[in-house]
Amino acid sequence: MNFKAQTKQNQLLERISTQHLVVGIDIAQQSHVARAVNFRGISLGTPLHFSNNDIGFNQLLQWMKDLQETHRLNNAIIGMEPTGHYWLKDRSLEVVLLNPHLVKKNKENRDNTPSKSDIKDALVIADMVKKGYYSVIKDTIDVFVELRVLMANRETIVHRLVSVKNQIHRWVDIVFPS
Repeated sequence: MNFKAQTKQNQLLERISTQHLVVGIDIAQQSHVARAVNFRGISLGTPLHFSNNDIGFNQLLQWMKDLQETHRLNNAIIGMEPTGHYWLKDRSLEVVLLNPHLVKKNKENRDNTPSKSDIKDALVIADMVKKGYYSVIKDTIDVFVELRVLMANRETIVHRLVSVKNQIHRWVDIVFPS
């Protein structure tokens, strides 16, 4: 790791204090799993399975609050893989993102097995946040968010256009062979 990267890593590590509840969330389409650890990586509480709706999010917030009270922790940081689900950012919580490739590679480090489960993934995510292997979500201006959506839509339309042109060329070649 070069010096600049090490400095950034140290800055990310310094953000997490002894007073932090570190939460890892494995995001799924309908149901998510959350696990919590302290700054040392010791598991706290039981895994939380919660649904992808307001009731589920309120369960998560209450679960975190209960863990913070039980273990006398003042702060919380939540890690998850980038999936487009940034609902927690809207609730004024500190949310950070982890590279899915690194999460996959770190699964074996936790328990020496390559097994996969939502509960294990959430714990691996929390553990990686504790170690500073995350990136901070950058607040983007709404214009850039809209521009990103427009660019994605343009790419889809261009792909479809090329596909239709290729189909037309194919049929012309079949009907009018040279």
